[in-house]
Amino acid sequence: MVRKKEQKKTLMQSMGVTRTVIRPREESDIRLREDRIGRYFKKYLNKFVFVEFSEDFLSRAKAADVMRGVPIPLRRKEVKTFAGGDGVPMTIIAENMVWVIGCDPHFKYTEDYVKILNKIYNNKMFEILMKEGRDAAERGEMDDACIHFRASLCFQYDYLHSMYSYARACRVMYENSRNEEYVGRFKAEALDWFELLTETHPRFAMGFYYLGYQYLNIGLYKKAVLAWEEFLKFTHNKKDRKEIRHRIEQLEDPVRIEGGCLDITSGRYEEGLAVLEPYLQSQYKNWWPLHYYLGLGYQASGRTPDAVAEFKKVLMINGSHLETMRELLAIYEAQDDKQNIRKFSEKIRLIEEAQAEEQAKQLEETEKENKKIETEEAQPLPAEKIESFDMAEADEMTGSDTSGDAKAGLAEAEAAETDAAEAEADGGAAGPKEKERKPLVKRLRK
Repeated sequence: MVRKKEQKKTLMQSMGVTRTVIRPREESDIRLREDRIGRYFKKYLNKFVFVEFSEDFLSRAKAADVMRGVPIPLRRKEVKTFAGGDGVPMTIIAENMVWVIGCDPHFKYTEDYVKILNKIYNNKMFEILMKEGRDAAERGEMDDACIHFRASLCFQYDYLHSMYSYARACRVMYENSRNEEYVGRFKAEALDWFELLTETHPRFAMGFYYLGYQYLNIGLYKKAVLAWEEFLKFTHNKKDRKEIRHRIEQLEDPVRIEGGCLDITSGRYEEGLAVLEPYLQSQYKNWWPLHYYLGLGYQASGRTPDAVAEFKKVLMINGSHLETMRELLAIYEAQDDKQNIRKFSEKIRLIEEAQAEEQAKQLEETEKENKKIETEEAQPLPAEKIESFDMAEADEMTGSDTSGDAKAGLAEAEAAETDAAEAEADGGAAGPKEKERKPLVKRLRK
């Protein structure tokens, strides 16, 4: 009997997911999904006031049919120019709209702004904004970059380059912060978008490259290896292939140990112990989780003396590990060992109090830092912290050339500038030039 040819497994299937899952739109569209990090951009929205176009202006505007009744954002210093009859250039208004929806994709008029800008810039805004964000990232202006990538995703939620760049921007931002809450939010956002990127564009190698490192940084070694194996299938970059192969080799033992720990927590005690015990004579003998999971396995298998010995080794390496102390306390309570019951009960109480005090201090410091982050404008990263966001690098690593779409988009944007200029003429002469902010599209042509 001829066996059917085995189907190639996806990354998710390799991880144990047996059914292909397509995320619902509310989990993949930035305008609908939970916004973990929007709170850090709300400070920029405070600079805007909202006004409506006059009927006189709308009678001459190209996008009048979608502009009518939609409040437009102006920075406070632009209001006088607008109210004085001099007008505000459409490129400035467009940039303001971009900042508003990039700061808050859930904004009430996001859909209206998308329609207006698509009409003016020939439905290429998502590519234009990706380049704007990339240029900001190359300058180390990560808030600016992140806002433009988020705005781009408001126009096309599954645009490969913006998904990739946004996830990378979040990664850079948490790596350069010491605020625990900020780091946690941006790390979760980066991980989720790298996962979403690989699900949406499963042949884009660099998504798997960074996803592997995200998993590695949170101790998910098996997932890191599976992601990197996908990377190796699609990349043609010899240097990076060598790097990732080396990483995979380094993780051979951690992956086995992780599997053994999973066996223990899943109730497969004998299998888990068989995997973990040989590592007691290896370089991992001073890794306290190894002893902790061995202790759990021994205790569940009825080998209480061996469990106690392993738990004590944990405390020799990590003297304040509460879970280990609680395991030992449970053993001594079962044995009615009053001396050790008193000893470990007191230790647990003292450590819990010390941890509660430390957590209170950290919470206070975090709240102070949060207020600062949420009210003060971010400073550019120092030169040594800036990463390259050049998409040609990603194209080279995937063996493809996706830069053509962006170039085409910019060419169309330049052609669309004629329309924007006409809209500016309708609005009147431009006001004073701003040093800190160049108009959208004109900036792209420099």
